Amino acid sequence: MLLDFKIGFLEIGWKDIIDIGLVTILLFQLYKLMKGTLAVRIFLGFLSIYLLYLLVKAFHMELLTAILGQFIGVGVIAVFILFQQEIRKFLMMIGKSTSVDDKFFKNLMNRNKSPQEEELDLSPLIDASKTLASMNMGALIVIAKSSELKFYAESGDLMDALISKRLLISIFQKNSPLHDGAVIIEKNRIKAARCILPVSENDEIPANFGLRHRAAIGITEVTDSVVLIVSEETGQTSVAINGMLFPNLSRTELRTKIRNYLMDIKEEEVKVEITSE
Repeated sequence: MLLDFKIGFLEIGWKDIIDIGLVTILLFQLYKLMKGTLAVRIFLGFLSIYLLYLLVKAFHMELLTAILGQFIGVGVIAVFILFQQEIRKFLMMIGKSTSVDDKFFKNLMNRNKSPQEEELDLSPLIDASKTLASMNMGALIVIAKSSELKFYAESGDLMDALISKRLLISIFQKNSPLHDGAVIIEKNRIKAARCILPVSENDEIPANFGLRHRAAIGITEVTDSVVLIVSEETGQTSVAINGMLFPNLSRTELRTKIRNYLMDIKEEEVKVEITSE
């Protein structure tokens, strides 16, 4: 067989090399997902026991193989119980990265929609965010692109209301029962308020960003949504996209950043349009 060679008593082929490579990539991605959390220690403990099981099985130690085999069999169920949040987040990340994002199919599906349905009117959102910023009131507005946000919407209070500046300001008033949480906008309507978002565990997020910013980054890590954030402490408006935060944006920058992302307009295309004018 091509590329066959032996290391001691082990015979390794090209399929084995590919297999080892794929397993290495998978384990590395799982480690990155759990890095900085308590789960990584449990994961390394299970991994050590499994490697020991493979080793004693290779040396035909039947008693240890039987004991560790029973532990591994029960351990699979324990892994799903202990790592249910990490597994769910990992599967959501895979679903996001493998989702169909082809403009041809999007245009084919949306050809019968009216312009009002295709493009979101950002004026009420930006006007409300700037008003809230001037009043030092925090806000978290999630704008869905193609991901289904039903799970997160159901964690709050369903509304299904028309988007308006006054409604958004009233929701995020400090005395409002709906101000604590996020507003989700889907299909050009306010789907729900007081929604709970997943908090990012990225260690590279600066310490000066609080829970509101971490929640905004967290939802964009597992979905293709864009989030508009108003800081209660500084009054600055920011945008989170694809796990990245763009802080302290002006009114024009907010509109451009959100619109370009929702309409799939690249930065290079924007520069060409500006210079041509």
